[in-house]
Amino acid sequence: MKVENVSKIKDGRQDGAVYGGYYFSFNHRGECTVYRMDALAIGQDGEAEVFSEFVLDKSDIVVPHSNSVTFGNEFFDDQDEFPLLYTNIYNNYAKTENPLKGVCLVYRLQRNGKHFETTLVQMIEVGFVEDESLWKSAGEQEDVRPYGNFAVDAENGILYAFTMRDNTQTTRYFSFPLPKVTAGELCTVYGVQKVVLREGDIQQYFDCDYHHYVQGACCFKGNIYSLEGFTNSEDNPPAIRVIDPTLQKETLYMQFKELGTDIEPEMIDFENGICYYTDHHGNMYTIDFQN
Repeated sequence: MKVENVSKIKDGRQDGAVYGGYYFSFNHRGECTVYRMDALAIGQDGEAEVFSEFVLDKSDIVVPHSNSVTFGNEFFDDQDEFPLLYTNIYNNYAKTENPLKGVCLVYRLQRNGKHFETTLVQMIEVGFVEDESLWKSAGEQEDVRPYGNFAVDAENGILYAFTMRDNTQTTRYFSFPLPKVTAGELCTVYGVQKVVLREGDIQQYFDCDYHHYVQGACCFKGNIYSLEGFTNSEDNPPAIRVIDPTLQKETLYMQFKELGTDIEPEMIDFENGICYYTDHHGNMYTIDFQN
């Protein structure tokens, strides 16, 4: 595996997603910076030129951490340029009475020239986050990151949710049919449809090796690509894993220090078969898995 530095964007980023020649880079407050992929020149000096910026709808009342961000396969309207955008809340509410575990927000994204507008259209919630036989791990130690990461397999219409289970030192993956945007019941708090995923909605679930503090994630050709770890950490090193849901196992684990970088990874996505990842300082790379 080989990484190559291709650009520099704003630092302090979380996950992001690429679609239609645009790279949408989010922070933990629902703020997005948009870049044109054709403006991310290889070897350029300084930061890439910002194409546009926007704030996700209703971020004043529900703030997504955007630990994982991805586009789906459904368009809110046939005339829309972009499919639905999925971003999770993750741990923004960790210290509140309701930590909003296992919650993903769904947005409609529209563009007029350089102006982007978003509309919160749905919430998806894992409804069994307190079930010790499924989501959380039973034992004396509380799971430190029980909030859940998400990845959408747009090609196959699958929603993956996964969580770190500390007492078993495993990460558990769940797959669900990707809910239609019209599904769910009205949530009066946020004024949108809310889908609660129950045990009976699970297509399959399986355990993999423990992922150290999950970061960005995406799907490509049926596989899940998951980032993890913190800068210069020996206990929780920056790394990438590839999970094959069909085989129900991990097929690749690589620490980034073996590739010459040791900064917390944040974003991962593919465009035209090319894998891009960005670290917390805004360094953007391509990953060649064949070398």
